[in-house]
Amino acid sequence: MIRRRALLALAALAPLAAGAQPARPRFYAKGTKQRTVRFTGSADTELAGTLLLPIWSELEKVPGVVLVAASGPTDRNGNNTLVPERIDLLKQIAELLAEAGIASLRYDKRSIGASAPKPNGSIAELERFFAWDNFVGDVVAAHAELVKHDEIKSYATALLGHSEGSLLVLAAAPTIAKNPPHGMVLLAAPGRRLSDIVRAQVGRGAPNLLAPTDRAIKAIEATGHVPSDLPLELEALFPPYAGPFLQRLLAFDPAEALAASRLPCLLLQGAADRQVVPMEDVQPLIDALGKRDAPGEAVIVPAASHNLKLMQWPTDSGFGGPIAPAAAAKLTSWMKQLLGA
Repeated sequence: MIRRRALLALAALAPLAAGAQPARPRFYAKGTKQRTVRFTGSADTELAGTLLLPIWSELEKVPGVVLVAASGPTDRNGNNTLVPERIDLLKQIAELLAEAGIASLRYDKRSIGASAPKPNGSIAELERFFAWDNFVGDVVAAHAELVKHDEIKSYATALLGHSEGSLLVLAAAPTIAKNPPHGMVLLAAPGRRLSDIVRAQVGRGAPNLLAPTDRAIKAIEATGHVPSDLPLELEALFPPYAGPFLQRLLAFDPAEALAASRLPCLLLQGAADRQVVPMEDVQPLIDALGKRDAPGEAVIVPAASHNLKLMQWPTDSGFGGPIAPAAAAKLTSWMKQLLGA
């Protein structure tokens, strides 16, 4: 159980999405329709995505949500090429929201899936392509793409990010001036600076790599470049071209960003998360919710993994299967109340 001060009332949520109407019974046929979209992200980079709409959007406009993927080679569906199992977290969330009458746009990050590949250029060119501001700008561009579709209520939208995607949501939300989002959902979001979390993760999983990890972090923080002499085991964590991105990411304070936000916010965290550990990594975000006047709620889902899947046994990877029922129910009810679906 999280501390009582971690939970904030949601009674004021419904009117916050200007123009949103109270939920009413639906008599339309169930089902969805899907549209493949291509749009221009930051620095003129072409991005590809999927717009999933409830079928009744053919009769009336519906709310919409942008879904932002986690770190690494994670695609629009939430699958990672480094993970043998299908995760499908964002695809499952999109389908869950569509059943509740809410559309969603999920997209392949730059260099992933059907989006523009990384340039075959110098390290400097790659550093520019993978800059932090470009990833943040891509979230803004995805939201602009969402609201331009005729089926979407531009006054009833939200942003949802998973893991690192939640940090991009926190950074992008205050920069959207036209048709701004009316709320955000942070799934498995780190509440401490990532520099501290990475050190803790490596210390738990590969303590022999802690010294070179610490050296890499200090070098990146100081210079914005990844050292060239790191062990091969750390290359996936610190790609040679990711120095400028990591410099900004490692220094980003999610709790500070959340405390400054006026948007309604839902935090959903798995109690069995091995990457973002309750409550050490999550408590700063819960504390930040308590400092705000804006509505918000934090929910720790029992036995749920970093991907919000139920852990069936202690060695379960937590990648496959459906979303934990408690997480699915909370996400659906919160979104419907926020956006008037």
